[in-house]
Parts: sequence; structure tokens; C-alpha cells
Amino acid sequence: QFWRVFEGVRGGEGFGPMDDGPSLPLEAIGSAVDDNSKIPVAIPLAGRFSCCEFKKSSFLVGSIKFELDNRYRLQKPLGHGAYGVLCSAEDTKTGEFVAIKKLRNIFDSVSEARRVVREVKLLNHLRHENIVTLIDIISPESFESFKDLYVVTELMDTDLHQIIRSKQTLSDSHIQYFTYQILRGLKYVHSAGVLHRDLKPSNVLVNANCDCKIADFGMARTSDPIGEAEKYMTGYVTTRWYRAPEIILSWRIYTKAVDLWSVGCILAELIGRTPIFPGKDYNHQLRLIFTTLGTPSQSDINFIQCQDTKKKVLAMSRKRATPLNKLYPQADAKCLDLMKRLLEFVPKKRYTVSQALEHPYMEKLHDPQDEPEAVTRFNFAFEHNKSLSSDECKRLLWGEAYNFHKHLDPVLPEAAVSSTPGESNSSHPISVHSSPEGEGSK
Repeated sequence: QFWRVFEGVRGGEGFGPMDDGPSLPLEAIGSAVDDNSKIPVAIPLAGRFSCCEFKKSSFLVGSIKFELDNRYRLQKPLGHGAYGVLCSAEDTKTGEFVAIKKLRNIFDSVSEARRVVREVKLLNHLRHENIVTLIDIISPESFESFKDLYVVTELMDTDLHQIIRSKQTLSDSHIQYFTYQILRGLKYVHSAGVLHRDLKPSNVLVNANCDCKIADFGMARTSDPIGEAEKYMTGYVTTRWYRAPEIILSWRIYTKAVDLWSVGCILAELIGRTPIFPGKDYNHQLRLIFTTLGTPSQSDINFIQCQDTKKKVLAMSRKRATPLNKLYPQADAKCLDLMKRLLEFVPKKRYTVSQALEHPYMEKLHDPQDEPEAVTRFNFAFEHNKSLSSDECKRLLWGEAYNFHKHLDPVLPEAAVSSTPGESNSSHPISVHSSPEGEGSK
């Protein structure tokens, strides 16, 4: 019997076994909780305080203070890192369990503030079964004291990284189902004009019934053609092991194909239970790719735009491709064929997400009528303002919180949102529904 809710992540509540189909026993997902067992439990603090029309409660998670609407009852810490602390909680309004991430002091760094704005806006826009759902942004006490952000999403049991490193056997049905859901979610992301740019096992969240959801859109960018002044995307995207060759080789203009390479790497890792290209650095990463897939042909190398990079690749020793069925003898032949087409060196030769969904390996699951695309494309207009300040990011996030909490003041004094330090401000108010580029909050 496999259980949708298990002790540790959802406060010890237990529900009945799921329907037949791919599922995972507790041992395969419990490690995600075990890794954080040393995090102190959440301790309610005495007293409550008012915030507009809502009451709030305070909790201590280690030394970190959580200030939550009374709607949420904190359960257990799930993880911590540079971003802050992630906890599970019960939503007493719906009876569901949720994940609450506290992002601390986000306006101290402009780059961090921009990343948070990007992710929150994207999660609010991308509503799909295979993308993690943004449920709430807990209302700040006031604009002046607004420095931390509490983001509430649906609670998932674990992620693919934890499953891959567990001792749980993964059948071909598991691998097929996981891959299909990633592709299904990615189809929606790409149809919204978005590149994820950081797909990896730890960014694919999973439930015990094998439902998959893509998470972490902090590195996402537009897939649309962009202006000459803005055309050079940063080369440092995607965790190295899942990084497409065009990024490693500094092709500064790249496409949706970078995400499909990452899916190919994840597929290989699901089969082999270890990363296919665990490079230690830039050069080692390329050597591993060429050792496995073979050195690119002269015509493929001609796709490299930087002449210096092209010379470096030509100078590398020639390697013959290692047959994938030798690397993964237990794998289904159709699965390996899909992997090969996702791991094409030249982006234009690499499968698109639609082609991958139509591949014979996905035949049992593929249903064009049940693979929706986004109705509207995501508006990246706020990204075009290269001088976007922390104060402007603060205003944009206040606007996102307002979408969930209409009791917040929708109009802020312009003095609170100057775009550059020392800039003179008028006394006219500014609405959270307008941005420097004229983009309205969703």
C-alpha cells in the first residue's frame, strides 16, 4: 500500500492508499525529511498581533521567526539554505497541507530582489498541473516594514533528486511517467514564452503517487526574440551537470532547446541513478559530454559562434560515441532513442518538447487533448529595466501580495518607491498596478 501523506512532511496525518498506478513507498521519499531531522521544531511564541484585518501568530524555527496569518498552523521545518527556511503548515481554511518558504532580507541585494520578483510573477502566471502552485503570499504588516517574503505553495512529498538517490527500484513505468510529466509541464512553460534554464532533479517535486511538478523559476528568461542591447543572456545558468553545450560554449543567444537538454540529462539519471555528465569544471564537463556522445562533427562545430571557442573544441582529442545501450543495458530501446534525441549537440537538431511528447516512448501517455498550452505569454517587461532598484522590486512584490489580499493599500506614496538612490520624488501617489515599463500586475 502506498500513502499520499506520510509522517514527517504533513504533520503525521495519514490518508488512504492511492489509486493503482506508479507510486512510491515511504522509504523512497522519507529521506527528504530525514536529511533535515536536526532542524529544531517550530515553537509558537506567546501573544498575537494585528495586521490590518487579519490576526497573526509568531513561531520560532530554530532562530528564525515566522509571522504567519492565523489561517496557517505551522507543522515542521523541511529545509533551510541561503534563501531562508522552508516549513510545512496546515491551511485551516482549506484543510490542506502547504509549504511556506520565508525569504529573508530580500531587498538587501538587487539581484536577489529581481530573482524573487521574477519567480513570484511567473508562479502567479503559470497555472498548470505539472507546475508547482502558488497559493498565497502572506500579507506584509506594512510597506515600510516589508523586508521578508512568505511564499505559500502546495506541499509536495519530495523531489526527484531524493528519489534517485534512494534505494527504491524505479521501473520503466516510473521513468516514463516522470519524464512525461516534466515534458507536459515544460510544454506549458515554453508556450508562455518562458525558458526555465535550471531544470534538474531537485527542481522537480514529487508526491508519493508520482505526481510531478516543476519548481524554482528564479533563473527563467523570455524565449522571445529580444533587442540588440539585451540579446546577450548570461552564460551562467543551469547547474553545470545539466547545462546544455551551447551554454558551456558561451553561445550567448540560446533557445528553448537548453531545457530539453536538461530533460535528457534527467532521463539518463533516472535510468542510471547517477548524473550522466558530473563535470568538475567547464573543461571536464565538455570532455564528459564528448566521451559519451562523441566529438561533434565539423559541420556541427561550425554552429559554434565564438571563434576562440571553436578552436578549443577542434583542439580537443577526438572521441567516438559510447552506445547508450552499453551505458544503460537495462533501459528500454525507445527510452534510449528519446534520450539520444534530447542530447543532440546542435540545438536546432535537438527535439522540441512537442516532438518529445510525440516520441514512441511517450505513446502510452501522450494525449494532445490533455496537454494544454498557456493562453497568454508571460510579460517580461519589468526585466527590461536594467536600473530596476530594490525599492521598485519591493513595490512589484507588494502588488503581487495585493492580488491575494485586497485589504492592502493598492496605492503607495511615490517617495517609497524611488527607482534610484537620491532620486527626487514627487508627492503624487503611485498604484501597485503600474510598473516602470507600463506592465500591469496580474
